[in-house]
Amino acid sequence: MAKVFTTTGICNPDENYMVNLDERVSQIRAMVDAGHYFTINRARQYGKTTTLSLLAASLRDEYCVLSLDFQAISNANFTTEERFVKAFCRQLRKKGPKAGMPDIILEQINELIDRKEEQAALDELFDVLNEWCSISDLPIVMLIDEVDSATNNQVFLDFLAQLRLQYIERKADPEYHAFRSVILAGVTDIKNLRRKIRPDESHKTNSPWNIAADFNIDMSLSESGIKEMLDEYEADHHKGMQTADIAREIRDYTGGYPFLVSRICQIIDNGLISTQTSIQTNTQGNDSGSSIENAWTISGVSEAVRILLSESNTLFDSLMGKVRDNAGLSSILKKILFSGEVVTYNAYNTDIADAAMYGFVFNDNGRVSISNRIFETLLYNYYLSISELEGSELFRQGTTQRSKLISGGRLNMDEVMRQYMRVFDDIYVDQDTVFDEAEGRRRFLLFLRPIINGTGNYYIESHTRNDRRMDLVVDYLGERHVVELKIWRGSRYHADGEIQLSDYLSYLHLDKGYLLTYSFNKNKQQQIINTTVNDKTIAEVTV
Repeated sequence: MAKVFTTTGICNPDENYMVNLDERVSQIRAMVDAGHYFTINRARQYGKTTTLSLLAASLRDEYCVLSLDFQAISNANFTTEERFVKAFCRQLRKKGPKAGMPDIILEQINELIDRKEEQAALDELFDVLNEWCSISDLPIVMLIDEVDSATNNQVFLDFLAQLRLQYIERKADPEYHAFRSVILAGVTDIKNLRRKIRPDESHKTNSPWNIAADFNIDMSLSESGIKEMLDEYEADHHKGMQTADIAREIRDYTGGYPFLVSRICQIIDNGLISTQTSIQTNTQGNDSGSSIENAWTISGVSEAVRILLSESNTLFDSLMGKVRDNAGLSSILKKILFSGEVVTYNAYNTDIADAAMYGFVFNDNGRVSISNRIFETLLYNYYLSISELEGSELFRQGTTQRSKLISGGRLNMDEVMRQYMRVFDDIYVDQDTVFDEAEGRRRFLLFLRPIINGTGNYYIESHTRNDRRMDLVVDYLGERHVVELKIWRGSRYHADGEIQLSDYLSYLHLDKGYLLTYSFNKNKQQQIINTTVNDKTIAEVTV
């Protein structure tokens, strides 16, 4: 059977193209061998279930592996201790024999399930589990996936407390038998579970899972790992792609987020050329160019990203649901994107912790940064759409100007800048509002988005984002344009911006870029001047 890329369910190395996870599994196994109890908390669709499956397979040579999934336990069965115990035992009856559960333990499990007069309790369940650990020929490891299914349930915290008691007893008495290792996997960490269940201050941080070892293993996909995956695909399909270049481009867009990596590859592999042709044919109602000859190119990756950002998928649905439902989280994200502020990373700030837990941000050397280009553009599109719905004049003008700014399938960036200068002056000529680069970027994007929407895409260059440099990269049908946005702060600062832009153009192998400067001087001259810096042409636009 031919391998394919997949974004649903568990990735199987025999059926799917996937990054080799042997090193990651080896690192986690070392924690199991050390007898640690721990939690794998990562964002939605970050490869947790696939990792657990591969880990379980690697452990079976030396351990009895009990793999459970709390999705199999209904929410109603978390409402009381007795219902949870019976539901958990039904899971044990189903999965226990595969983990080497002896018949004598299975009989006790069945007795707890069948009990009618006297309800089963957690301590009785753990008496049975401890007995299994004591008579097992091999140490037992318990893996529980989707622990998020227990959100808002005190019963689950009581279950954790029993596991904690087991762990402490094992540490205190070498003769005491308990699970060798327990691994819980989910999005929501245990501290957040307790905060949601018992919001009063005295119980927010008293976690029954404080025996857990830190899990600091990087689960993002590396550039070299992506390249190896593409090498395997290339060996099978002979597309003639430059795997190193494609891997670097995919990693730059995704930050190694597993779902995003797989989805980009899946889009390219599943008929990107026909999609591209359709888009080009329908733009402006006529044929505006030929399709990409080889979809596995830098341009192909850009087009796949555009398609990805235009679709509704399970990951984006989950993420944007969190943005809409959590005002504090949304405020943090808008502050990073639009206020130009450096937000200090603090794990005890609930909004920052939630943003990190859901995968929006990461700790970038003590500062909060958006996790990847795709999430950043997704968020920009969402927040800008709100401004558009509020009737932004810049957005209306961009929509009106679109037909004259695209010709023959090409975006006329020179004319885009010229029209933006004119429109900006018409709208804001009588306003004295002073703003920063981030607000300048927001205004420019409101004008640009309806021009490229549906065909092109954009992102804020990740290497410069955190240093308050506003390099905006626009991709349109294989052509790339760079716009750096600055506030006029004097000639020296302006010259630094020219050098920064020329360096970035060299990095992208481009000959021309655009420097958009917002000047609040009353004597300013709105103009476009072409200048040469380090053999690069820079169109300097002042508004």
